[in-house]
Amino acid sequence: MLTLMETYQQNAAAVGGTLWISALVAALPLVVLFVMLGVFKVAAWKAALATVVVTLALAMFVWRMPGAFAASSTLEGLFFGICQIMWILIPAVWMYNLSVKQGWDRVLRDLLSGITKDLRVLAILIAFCFGALLEALAGFGTPVAITAALLVAAGMKPLKSAVVCMLANTAPVAFGAMGAPITVLGTSTASVFGDGKLDPAHLAEVFGQMAGRQSPFMAVLVPLFLVFLVDGKRGLKDTWHIALAAGAIFAAVQFVGSNFVGYQITDVLASVACILGILIILRFVKPKNPVLAEFDHSAEQKTAAQLTTGGARVWGAIAPYVIIVIIFSISQLPAVKSAITAFAAEHLVITWPGLEGCLNATGSGPCVSPSINLWSVLSTGTLLFLGGIITALAYRMGPGKAAGEFGHTVVTLKWTIVTIACVLGLAYIMNASGITLSLGSGLAEGTGFAFAFLSPVLGWLGVAITGSDTSSNALFASMQANAAKGVWGADSLSHQVLMITSNSTGGCMGKMISPQSLSVAAAAAGMVNQEGVIFRKVIGWSLVLLVIFALLVVLQATVLTGMVPVPR
Repeated sequence: MLTLMETYQQNAAAVGGTLWISALVAALPLVVLFVMLGVFKVAAWKAALATVVVTLALAMFVWRMPGAFAASSTLEGLFFGICQIMWILIPAVWMYNLSVKQGWDRVLRDLLSGITKDLRVLAILIAFCFGALLEALAGFGTPVAITAALLVAAGMKPLKSAVVCMLANTAPVAFGAMGAPITVLGTSTASVFGDGKLDPAHLAEVFGQMAGRQSPFMAVLVPLFLVFLVDGKRGLKDTWHIALAAGAIFAAVQFVGSNFVGYQITDVLASVACILGILIILRFVKPKNPVLAEFDHSAEQKTAAQLTTGGARVWGAIAPYVIIVIIFSISQLPAVKSAITAFAAEHLVITWPGLEGCLNATGSGPCVSPSINLWSVLSTGTLLFLGGIITALAYRMGPGKAAGEFGHTVVTLKWTIVTIACVLGLAYIMNASGITLSLGSGLAEGTGFAFAFLSPVLGWLGVAITGSDTSSNALFASMQANAAKGVWGADSLSHQVLMITSNSTGGCMGKMISPQSLSVAAAAAGMVNQEGVIFRKVIGWSLVLLVIFALLVVLQATVLTGMVPVPR
């Protein structure tokens, strides 16, 4: 075994000196994870933890990685899973829970339902626009759970509500949870992208720009599909102009936000713009042959928030979302951003122990960067936490009550915390040991240029199994980079950007068929144990969108290469 003072060099053909055999063995951790989740229906956190153990064994005894390197890499992944990803999700869910605690979520529902009684427009407004806002702030099943319940309350049949919300929760997923999937793309590929010296935060910005040049194409289509689901051809004929306008507004702001503002708040901006756009359009355009809601709110016991009138009523309903937009907008001001960046570079950079001698397959550059900028890791979650504090003050909640709700949120998410931490630990040990290098190189050799079509399919599969675009990116992003190098060459940075990003954007279409999402939708719509019924309704839509998107990726890899940004 090597010591920490020596070096470890990744070997793509670690098993018997043969690449294809090594690739098959490298797939074992993913097979274990997918089989435990999909076949034996083991709890996600247990499956992820077991897979980490299997992967550690492979890294040390098959890929011959020193135990100290392997342990340090895994711990680094656990650190990022908890301190970055979960530190985004917990404050985001906490903010929403503060709204629920005070009854302002019901006010928001009433405001949305009061805009129109047409279920086709409500599908766009609630499932697509408001669902995207929830995806932006929290993700991880939150938008489906809330919007499905809102649509049922508005008078839509439970099955239709579940299917509509599952389909709507596609276009915003890549930027969900304040850009967590994109952030993970940066941290998971920094060691294998180019010469391994690019900052993960900068890479994430580039991947966010690329996602903003792919996801908008889906955003234009999804509202049209939604009105067809609600009312068939008649719905499409009567409301196509409203659906197309909603998709176009969302797509345009998603592109601008991701490329010129910041990927973290892209979906917040797009969803808010979409809601405002629909409100303006409905003042001048009324859909023909409206499909009316039948739910009567009069029997529901009113909360104190619902009895509020005037501007205070509107402010209370939208306060958390306005506060978040303001905070993140201020953080992106050039003077503020440069000051924070300079301070963080001087005071908040740490060296991750035990990885300084770990070399990548080319023999140059670290396979896992030992230097970590803590502000890059904690920034999004910290800004969200600040937003939660301000929201609690706006709702006049005492410190004890707000803190209690925060503790309740942590307890509710405890198994999600374990799952995400283990998945990131799994991804880091796979990347550092060279397991993903073997898998990616094997795929590149076996598929050639057809990998451009396969790339989003892998992301789709990853999300379908894990239920999380973030988790899928942690597992597959490095493999996508290595496969792109194998097909187009190590110097083709644009193809690496495209394939890495397509793992996330392609994965969005897998969200609607993942077991976790199906369970959430079934529970929210009052269809417990009927996940199979929902699955049969959404699988066709998932595959149609996937094929359309895969063809877009092929075009961007061949004749539309100018659409792909390249890191500096």
